[in-house]
Amino acid sequence: MSFSPSPPSSPPSPPSPSELATLTAARLVAGYAAGDFSPVEVTRAALDCAEAAQKRVNAFVRIGADAALESARASEDRWRRGEPAGLLDGVPVTVKDILLQRGTPTLRGSWSVAEDGQPWDEDAPSVARLREHGAVFLARTTTPEFGWKGVTDSPRHGATANPYDPERTAGGSSGGSAAAVALGAGPLSLGTDAGGSVRIPASFSGIFALKATYGRVPMYPASAFGTLAHVGPMTRDAADAALLMDVISTPDARDWSHLGPPPGAFRDGLSGGVSGLRVAFSPSFGGQVEVAPEVAAAVRRAVDRLAELGARVEEADPAFRDPVEAFHTLWFTGAARTVQHFSEEQRAALDPGLREVSEQGARMSALDYLAAVDERMALGRLMGVFHETYDLLVTPTLPLTAFANGVEVPPGSPSPRWTSWTPFTYPFNLTQQPACSLPCGTDGDGMPIGLQIVAARHADALVLRAAHALYEAGVPSAVPPPPR
Repeated sequence: MSFSPSPPSSPPSPPSPSELATLTAARLVAGYAAGDFSPVEVTRAALDCAEAAQKRVNAFVRIGADAALESARASEDRWRRGEPAGLLDGVPVTVKDILLQRGTPTLRGSWSVAEDGQPWDEDAPSVARLREHGAVFLARTTTPEFGWKGVTDSPRHGATANPYDPERTAGGSSGGSAAAVALGAGPLSLGTDAGGSVRIPASFSGIFALKATYGRVPMYPASAFGTLAHVGPMTRDAADAALLMDVISTPDARDWSHLGPPPGAFRDGLSGGVSGLRVAFSPSFGGQVEVAPEVAAAVRRAVDRLAELGARVEEADPAFRDPVEAFHTLWFTGAARTVQHFSEEQRAALDPGLREVSEQGARMSALDYLAAVDERMALGRLMGVFHETYDLLVTPTLPLTAFANGVEVPPGSPSPRWTSWTPFTYPFNLTQQPACSLPCGTDGDGMPIGLQIVAARHADALVLRAAHALYEAGVPSAVPPPPR
């Protein structure tokens, strides 16, 4: 019997532009190294997505196409020579318009910031690290005025819509960054989080986001919201967040509160799994939070998957009362400080909600502030003791899915403030703990649902490891990508 040789298999087709726009940063870097595609091809694909996203959801303050392509060509040349600049050489990134970026104005969603009023010649620490590692700066993403609330609309730049339904909000305050990642305008974005501002829009927009331990990612200039405020990665998965953390968590002398060099590479700890971890599941903070049934069901399914992966899961509640009043005191006084030196004309042009909370903050005393600090420290002690028993705390990221765009709260809210529907996020800005949000399902309208994983201070790698285990197990795949 004779056999004919099989014809040689043809090489795989190179990815199409639409496929390039869906790849993770880690896959892009591997593709550059292998010569599968170039930074210029990827940047063009990301720019096409950015232009489409801008028309669909208003995710950007500005798109820097010419500068991005120039950076991509320089990156392509470095890869051709086998001399990449760093871990993210040629990867398109976007940056929230709160963080300084050399060569472009940082308008912060406010008419009070003069575009031509300063040289704009300095990078924030995280932006500087991205530049050092060869990232391609694609665009500046939208924010509410000074990042003050949990949705993304501002007097200067309008409202940012949800990638899954433009009639609904993307969440905030890093809503533009969430929409950018979800819609293919680069796999990585830098957001900020002082009460949930990377986790809220990640939950509403079906992406991953991490608020690291306070001080792990250096921040400059210091936020008016003080030690509530963090810089956080917003990405397509936990592995990309670990990669981005390895870039942006290195020290910067301008932040006196930075924790110093991390104990190791965040990527190195991703594969440890969750077997044997002690996980507390708090579905409603002991009945304090009314959670939408579809949200509760999706989160419980994800928690069941953690148990199937070997985690020791039990329902347990950290048993703290809602710290919203203490948070409001710190938040509103921060808002007052932000606008302290504004003229009457500038105050008149503010977002009305920001003007209202800043006026409340201005009436608070130093004793009010210190009482809030006392409550914050007590909460931190409580959570420290809680994590002596449990490695992780798992909750819904939010008790609901995205609501109508352009309003601060959904219909029927007991309060006019965004904190009324974010009870799972702001407590962990008070305690400075690491917390992430990852997608775990959708509601009946196809809107994403988020799961929050929290760990003790400094256990950022453990949060990423548990999230990565859920990605490996396919839990986030229950959330399909948004239409483009």
